Amino acid sequence: MPPLAETAPLWDDGRWTGLPPFTTDLTADVCVIGLGGSGLTCIAELLAMGRTVVGIDAADVAAGAAGRNGGFLLAGTADFHHDAIAAIGHERALRIHQMTVDEIARIAEQAPGAVRYVGSLRIAESGDELEDCVRQREAMQADGIAVEDYDGPMGVGLYFPGDAAFNPMARCRAVALRAIADGAQLFGRTTALSFTSNEVITACGRVACDRVIVAVDGRLELLVPELAGVVRTARLQMLATAPTREISVPCPVYARYGFDYWQQDPAGSIALGGGRDMAIDSEWTPSTEPSDAIQHYLEKVLRTRLKVQAPITHRWAASVSYNTGGLPVLAEVRPGVWAIGGYSGTGNAIGALCGRAVARLSCGEGSEFARLLEHSDTPRTV
Repeated sequence: MPPLAETAPLWDDGRWTGLPPFTTDLTADVCVIGLGGSGLTCIAELLAMGRTVVGIDAADVAAGAAGRNGGFLLAGTADFHHDAIAAIGHERALRIHQMTVDEIARIAEQAPGAVRYVGSLRIAESGDELEDCVRQREAMQADGIAVEDYDGPMGVGLYFPGDAAFNPMARCRAVALRAIADGAQLFGRTTALSFTSNEVITACGRVACDRVIVAVDGRLELLVPELAGVVRTARLQMLATAPTREISVPCPVYARYGFDYWQQDPAGSIALGGGRDMAIDSEWTPSTEPSDAIQHYLEKVLRTRLKVQAPITHRWAASVSYNTGGLPVLAEVRPGVWAIGGYSGTGNAIGALCGRAVARLSCGEGSEFARLLEHSDTPRTV
């Protein structure tokens, strides 16, 4: 069988014309490297604080995981609520959950029409997983977080009414356009060749600045060597179908402890991802080319688990970074240079919180969210 070709993600409507490349020297208060959801949220926060900003990306707005993910807006950390309590403590887990709920609402305001408040499902694919769902439900109910038992067409598990689905690429493009209108200078196809606290060097010019913020998730340890051993890059893969009414998926669904996930967009297309654990060693890679092994696994889930026979129209992958500490990295990696990332595959809401927090910290202001990250076992400052 020939290799399975990569395409654009389902979320790309083809109407974005792209940012111009950087072509001349510029000066700003802050230079932000990376124009995904966290970087753009950081830029918006810096602009609200009255700072001048230059933002660059090696490709374009949402060209990485921010525009190539599953379109889930989930409250909480990368861990289920009961696991988060065990890992980071009850008070911190609950407060982070509350803050992500608020951040989802902000994302909905930033990108009108891109977010659908439909909730999400966790489906148990084994008896052990169903028992884990019970533990999660009990922990959430004890904290007053909305959760319901689910037994329906998708299987058996839990329903979380506060979660949402969205078009991640539309969200990022909306935030980028607003940032440009508010005075940010944003550039695509511009790689940061080197950076210090007061300058970023590119092939076509230099940004002179007071501080630098690296807001890149996948390949973060390659761009910021100080984080090698703290985060590790993995490939996440997806496919999507032509619109179909063979099945009705009411909201984002994740199964097998989150290793598989799918949703149906308003047009009827199924977006399905996961399977990383089926070839875990090969998926620890900075490559963003879909692999035959995982794509064939996803196709099997589509045809046998979901029983969808609609033609597959999209196949894509993205780089993300995983952090074994359970919480993302927010670190001043060298004087005047800050980095955020390590979202462990769930960076849509929590990555935005990191972007907002690093904007504040880098300018000498306080941040509640940053304080919540300080006591994790994973280093925040290198």
